[in-house]
Amino acid sequence: MTTMSKPKLELTWIGKDKQPQLEPRILIEDAGKSYGDRKAENMLIHGDNLLGLKALEQDFAGKIKCEFIDPPYNTGSAFEHYDDGVEHSLWLSLMRDRLVLLRKLLSNDGSLWITIDDTECHYLKVLCDEVFGRQNFVANCVWQKKSSPQPNAVWLSDSHDHILVYAKNKSIWRPGRLERTEEHNSIYKHSDEWDGLDKHGKNYGRGPWFPGDATASLRGGQRGAQFARTGHSANLYEITTPSNRRISPPAGTCWRFSRERMEEMIADHRITFGKAGNNRPCVKRFLSELEGKGVVAMTVWHYEDVGENRVAAQEVKAFNPDNPFATPKPEGLVHRAVMLASSPGDWVLDSFGGSGTTGAVAHKMGRRWIMVELGDHCETHCLPRLKKVCDGTDQGGISEAVDWKGGGGFKYYELAPSLLKKDKYGNWVISEEYNANMLAAAMAKHEGFKYSPDAEVYWKHGKSSEKDYIFTTTAFVQAAFIDRIHEEMAKDEHLLICCKKFSTACKGRYPNIEIKKIPAMLLGRCEFGRDDYSLNIVNMPHDPDEPDFVPVGPPKAKAKAKDNPAQGDLFEENA
Repeated sequence: MTTMSKPKLELTWIGKDKQPQLEPRILIEDAGKSYGDRKAENMLIHGDNLLGLKALEQDFAGKIKCEFIDPPYNTGSAFEHYDDGVEHSLWLSLMRDRLVLLRKLLSNDGSLWITIDDTECHYLKVLCDEVFGRQNFVANCVWQKKSSPQPNAVWLSDSHDHILVYAKNKSIWRPGRLERTEEHNSIYKHSDEWDGLDKHGKNYGRGPWFPGDATASLRGGQRGAQFARTGHSANLYEITTPSNRRISPPAGTCWRFSRERMEEMIADHRITFGKAGNNRPCVKRFLSELEGKGVVAMTVWHYEDVGENRVAAQEVKAFNPDNPFATPKPEGLVHRAVMLASSPGDWVLDSFGGSGTTGAVAHKMGRRWIMVELGDHCETHCLPRLKKVCDGTDQGGISEAVDWKGGGGFKYYELAPSLLKKDKYGNWVISEEYNANMLAAAMAKHEGFKYSPDAEVYWKHGKSSEKDYIFTTTAFVQAAFIDRIHEEMAKDEHLLICCKKFSTACKGRYPNIEIKKIPAMLLGRCEFGRDDYSLNIVNMPHDPDEPDFVPVGPPKAKAKAKDNPAQGDLFEENA
């Protein structure tokens, strides 16, 4: 007998089959905008966030513990020039392309947290199921973003947003716990304190406790599945109370513990039957045994606990009162997600940097962080905010709660311009904005090598293994030059030479030396010359009677780097 497999259900939209071929750009530090401790690893990246994620892939794949993103909600304003159907499709493509890279960057025990509203939440859920696997969906947390109704609401006043939580591998991912508060502890009202000893000479007083449920469901989970198959559970039995009343668990449930374990807990004064000894058994949850364990987080996040929109607006006004960021998130909200998803020292990533809240919170919590932001507010909002965090002059948000006094630093990066550009004849050539070091670093990234120039051996610009190297030059390579390099190489070493031109005698001259031409070796691999994969979409159908909509993209990075003297005249510009 053959079994029919269930058809795979997928979300479809216009343009889903078109996926960008991203150019792996290098990152160039702008030391004038970097701040604080030069040893700090934190990164603020100015540039398109899709290209930014691609730039991070080589060095950070599998290393990010927590990703918190606040993408555009697609409420209509971002796509006001297009109709609703195209708007929805563009948004889904934008999110799909970024989610694919975000998943690659996550560590195996990492998680992604996405804030979103009702407009696209349910489509985003299905999209994330495709990218991360439905089995890795953790929860949909509901955040109360407004504490009072909107009097001008036409239908219902929306008071919440969603936070979709996905794990890279849910089978091993476990969230942290929230810090205990006096409110959490206030429910532990009962106490076993007494002065006398039992017959064994032991005092069982363990302090305040809370009566917990002693039963478990038989309608779900592994225990329920076994019961459904066999009709038997070892945890179904009668208990005799101290008043000699016989009690069985309610229908559809069983006792949480086996008979033997239950008897041990009764003897150890960890089960209560009420003052008269006649009640259904409850487990004593002792406060003294919960210290340091924290509180299990719930999926409803109230504004009193994590802040609301109004609080977030007040927080960002402290950094730019004349031009506050339109849609910030409160620090308390990000604090809860980062607390549940990471530990001090872990990497936290936000590829929709916005006003810089994620970086500020992660910094105060002792995490390492990366933020990517395309807009001008990378400089007008993120930069001044993070400087104040490092200085300790930012005492808003969570500063008091985490006792933040300042410290640390970050590096500011620009995405390098596209490696190739078309000349006036339409031919692809190396961009004149690339100097020797930049070209060597870019070629290493394109070919999957780690850029790490050897201080002594000039032809070792990078390596992919202990014996596999890459060398890049714009000089004309001849056989004699290849011969000299080969004499210096160990027998088990391999070298890839990337150059603009080489003599025919170089091709296949040595089995452990491969030579390729730039830019021919790169063409067809990715899209060169494109700097913006943001919401500003060009080449869309439009009414010819209407004026063209011209998006404003980011300024091109003006890269500055010193040539490596060791490379000498191997580059044409130094010849």
